[in-house]
Amino acid sequence: MTDTDTLTLVEVDTRVGRVRGAWRDIPGSEARSAAFLGIPFAKPPVGELRFAAPVPVEPWEGVRDALEFGATAQRGHPGVTLIPEPSVPGESTLNVNVFTPVPGEADAALPVLVWIHGGGYFAGSPASPWYDGRSFNRDDVVTVTISYRLGFDGFGWIEDAPSNRGVRDWLLALKWVQENISSFGGDAGRVTIAGQSAGGGAVLTLLGMPSAQHLFHGVWTASGVIADVAPETWQRVGRDVASRAGVAPTRAALSTVPEERIIEAQKAATDMSGPDAMTKVLDEGLTLGPAIDGDLIIRPTIESLAAGVGADKPLVLGANDDEFSMVVAGAKNKLRWIPLRILLGKSGLKGAQRRAYIAANRDVVARGHAAVVGRYITDRMFRTAVVKIARARGAAPTWVYRYAFRSTQPGMVNGSAVHCIDVPFWFDCLDSIDVEALTGPNPPQSLADQTHRAAADLIVGGDPGWPAWSGSPGSTRVFGGPAGSSAVDPDGYAGVAPLL
Repeated sequence: MTDTDTLTLVEVDTRVGRVRGAWRDIPGSEARSAAFLGIPFAKPPVGELRFAAPVPVEPWEGVRDALEFGATAQRGHPGVTLIPEPSVPGESTLNVNVFTPVPGEADAALPVLVWIHGGGYFAGSPASPWYDGRSFNRDDVVTVTISYRLGFDGFGWIEDAPSNRGVRDWLLALKWVQENISSFGGDAGRVTIAGQSAGGGAVLTLLGMPSAQHLFHGVWTASGVIADVAPETWQRVGRDVASRAGVAPTRAALSTVPEERIIEAQKAATDMSGPDAMTKVLDEGLTLGPAIDGDLIIRPTIESLAAGVGADKPLVLGANDDEFSMVVAGAKNKLRWIPLRILLGKSGLKGAQRRAYIAANRDVVARGHAAVVGRYITDRMFRTAVVKIARARGAAPTWVYRYAFRSTQPGMVNGSAVHCIDVPFWFDCLDSIDVEALTGPNPPQSLADQTHRAAADLIVGGDPGWPAWSGSPGSTRVFGGPAGSSAVDPDGYAGVAPLL
């Protein structure tokens, strides 16, 4: 338990009860940050509420301590992300964490950042020390991190259950922000949602949902993975999970199955191991995540954006240059002896398209065959989506970036701008735990200053500070180029053009 005698405590009234947080100093700054952790926005999704839509939490008497992170939907340590995202046991998994420099000052009306964590829609945690809002508080931005149900509990098809329960959790958490953030000094009329990986896909999903438009006013998506699971896949996987659990695909039957058994069935039903696993993922996409249910999500996200949904909101999106290069890094010495035409051909890239792709990526070819295969996987999973979304938005205010900073950490991430490497720069938390394990020693603070400044500029003023793609198609801010420099490339995603 937290020793309250060593903390400077602060209390705030929310609509459902009073909460007690604690002040913390911000290293290198005279500013301070108050953290309110584990505030429930919904009742625990257990018992009769398991597989139900989230139900708003009931009011409480007295003062509720908000001094420790609440329970997480993630159980154990899946080990699928490169970010330290701890699991916290408990049933009340639907909670928010609020970081603010001005608790209780409703008149402050500071802009608000709401962060949605990643983890493939089946893992991840809002309790990561990397997601601490202290640096944004220093910039007079109130920061909120939210939790949501994961895996089958959050997104699996069940015959008689509400669809997309994890999406409904996002919506209720954002509603909580709308109703309560002024008590923490935030402005409910200036909310930017942001996320990375599956969290980046989450904010894009919300951007494409007509029913969510009133809940936020700007979007930053980093390495976003949109699921848009097709109805037939959604139902097939749901029936498979129920079958493996030995029950009918109904709420009543599945509610009798222990959580651990559901997770085991989910893993088996969504397994894509084997020699053709990566090609299958590239061709078919995710099989568990936000699904096109005809209710909350009525069509693929990019179609919604092309139809003008969310066109009034500024959007920043981008990807890292070598997101999943670590998948093939261990085979670097073997791949060097296999002709590129064979390596890329096995992934479905053939003929003139393959030749055009190699020609458009000569700089990557110079780094070796493993780098090319890693870039191709990255392009198919992340970078082509950036261009498609930017194009779909048309004249809607859209800014695009690339993250080019390459890790110097020996091992599978060495020499690559891998998945998650941008996150500690974005949050300006290079002093946090496990950062060096991903970035390598002495990551450049100047790059954190540039990246974090751009994020704060979007949140505060609606413009990250470089020419918009929507005004000059192709315009791309490149973060962390040679020697950590950042510049604007007039055609920053030229390398993916042969794949579009």
